[in-house]
Amino acid sequence: MDENFKMVAKTLFGFEDLLANELIQLGARDVKKGVRNVSFVGDKGFMYKANLGLRTAIKILKPIHTFRVHNEQDLYNNIYKMPWENYLKSSGSLAVDATIHSHLFKHSLFIALKTKDAIVDRFRDNTGQRPNVDLKFPDLKINVHIDRNQCTVSLDASGDSLHKRGYKTATNIAPINEVLAAGMIMLSGWDGQSDFMDPMCGSGTMLIEAAMIACNIPPNLMRKEFAFERWQDWDVDLFEKIEESLLKKTRDFHHRIIGYDKAPSAVYKAKDNVKNAQLEDFITVKHEDFFKTQKGGGGKLHMVFNPPYGERLNIDMQQFYKNIGDTLKQRYPGTDAWFITSNLDALKHVGLRPSRKIQLYNAKLESRLVKYVMYEGSKKGKYMK
Repeated sequence: MDENFKMVAKTLFGFEDLLANELIQLGARDVKKGVRNVSFVGDKGFMYKANLGLRTAIKILKPIHTFRVHNEQDLYNNIYKMPWENYLKSSGSLAVDATIHSHLFKHSLFIALKTKDAIVDRFRDNTGQRPNVDLKFPDLKINVHIDRNQCTVSLDASGDSLHKRGYKTATNIAPINEVLAAGMIMLSGWDGQSDFMDPMCGSGTMLIEAAMIACNIPPNLMRKEFAFERWQDWDVDLFEKIEESLLKKTRDFHHRIIGYDKAPSAVYKAKDNVKNAQLEDFITVKHEDFFKTQKGGGGKLHMVFNPPYGERLNIDMQQFYKNIGDTLKQRYPGTDAWFITSNLDALKHVGLRPSRKIQLYNAKLESRLVKYVMYEGSKKGKYMK
């Protein structure tokens, strides 16, 4: 049996509860929430499972050493002493990234460079050979985190951010991050028990994440590579076993997932991405202007979308947000509508009172995920107080 060890899953602000819950569902032990991260305990197989199966994680780190640090020489000495030959061959390649929350150190790039120097010097002194630096495809990706005078050195098990699921070849002008999309859909309470719509679907991210949640498909099955596949203890048989066990837990979905966009180019890209994700059986994308549409058929509709913020697209925001409110009110009875915006001023023009507001960040923009409940059978479009 593989031994258990501590890991840290990084996430976006506001998703800590979701991620902790996902980890518990997957079978993690000793789950503890932090800010933008959740720590947990598991074995090597669980590390593979976490990378494949977590929707709201950006990265999985495996901490291997912690020490106190007061200056650059402390950092160098402690890094130099670590048995790097256990993790990397002298002929291999490495990359280091650093994050700093400390008044003792100012520049994360300098810390990354100092760490790299210490590792390379240890190999050169012990073997006469030194590993290369490869920022794109390293054999070992190392993360250094300094919080005040505490330094944690971790191996990056994921490599590229886990929002890069592998299904997206085409994006549009303001694409939404896949982890943000999945987290929004989970916060909205989407359970796959009704039709789902994204009326401004762009390149289709929200539709694809909704379908994967509804069918319980692991989000990172399509990724080309995880960093741990280059580690010395990489176990391909164990990985395939984990993959198979996750695939056995997929489920049927008996409703519709519909995407609209008024830009033909976005519709084309969304269809392309849906095809890449092999989800055409569940998702329909149409060239429509949401403001000219209405809800088809009875039954509940669950809507989650990411309208333009005015950050990159030039539109009359007040009128645009008023149109969102009017369309929901007049044409979409029996709908729970959620959307995210960083334009908090434009939100006032929707003309409906949100029943929920959740603070999130879209990239660096402070945003709100808002919910509007449109009841059946009222011409005035009642909404929650």
